[in-house]
Amino acid sequence: QFQLVESGGGLVQPGGSLRLSCATSGFTLDYYNIGWFRQTPGKEREGVACLSAGDRDIYYSDSVKGRFLILRDNAKNMIYLQMNSLKLEDTATYYCAADAGGLGHTIHTVCTDRLFGSWGQGTQVTVSS
Repeated sequence: QFQLVESGGGLVQPGGSLRLSCATSGFTLDYYNIGWFRQTPGKEREGVACLSAGDRDIYYSDSVKGRFLILRDNAKNMIYLQMNSLKLEDTATYYCAADAGGLGHTIHTVCTDRLFGSWGQGTQVTVSS
């Protein structure tokens, strides 16, 4: 069964760190593009970090570049998002995603155009003092 399940969200103070996890099952993770997205009420879902199949290419949005890190552990079927130096504006529901397609597209396009067919249910991250 193809499944993605996020965990690790919560309340954190500005400047703090948090690591989100995404447990995957039902597919071979290394063959898939993976990504982390976030969404706040009334706004479109935003791609913040994406990693191409085989880890050949990576994309970070300008808003998180230098602060967030996307990782995968193929042996454990896990996807991670390490978030450092968190800001108030990082507050959102975070979703992990995976897709085996995207051929002919850069990881930048795959991420910004949300070219993903499988999504987790989301985990809430709240940055507040």
